[in-house]
Amino acid sequence: MLANIEVFTQSSIRVKSDSGIIYIDPFHMKKEPHDADYVLITHNHYDHFSIEDIRKVIKNTTVIVVPVRMEDDAKELAPEVKGIVAVTPGIYKEINGFELETIPAYNTVKPFHPKRAEWVGYILRVNGKRVYIAGDTGLTKEARQVKCDIALVPIGGTYTMDARKAADLINIIRPEYAIPTHYGSIVGKRSDAGTFASHVNSPVKVVEKIQYFE
Repeated sequence: MLANIEVFTQSSIRVKSDSGIIYIDPFHMKKEPHDADYVLITHNHYDHFSIEDIRKVIKNTTVIVVPVRMEDDAKELAPEVKGIVAVTPGIYKEINGFELETIPAYNTVKPFHPKRAEWVGYILRVNGKRVYIAGDTGLTKEARQVKCDIALVPIGGTYTMDARKAADLINIIRPEYAIPTHYGSIVGKRSDAGTFASHVNSPVKVVEKIQYFE
């Protein structure tokens, strides 16, 4: 499963699964593959909800999943895809056999991602694994309760957890693999991945996946 996960820039993620090709927050896409079966958006900041980059991956059978307060924003893409599904935090959803759960994503000590916005991270149920994509979040009580096999967590600080806080979360939820995101471009340094890895306890394995730093 690990080989089926790609991280491009920032928090732009592609997952190849039995349910199809899933993109999360496509951003600064270098190519235009138009191969997405699903596009999942965590929140409406420009580096996570980029209409330009979503258009590079969608096709006419794509389903787009967005937080409920983004439904109107996403309607611009409605003529180009199969459908748009709006979700709230803390739910289970099944879409054409693809199963996902939403986890609240918010800051507790920073103003950038308020809980009231109802933005989300996702747990994907794919290929027999639970893959947690945290979105832009802090070290919240909901994140601490996540059960997953693979966790993709932001480490760049400023708007999210920094490397040490992200490592604290991983040491609590203890997935098999942890993949750092949201560093080395808009926020954070490339070296943050090493800081993160050095604070993650065994037996969790840290795998660096980001392909592009800008």
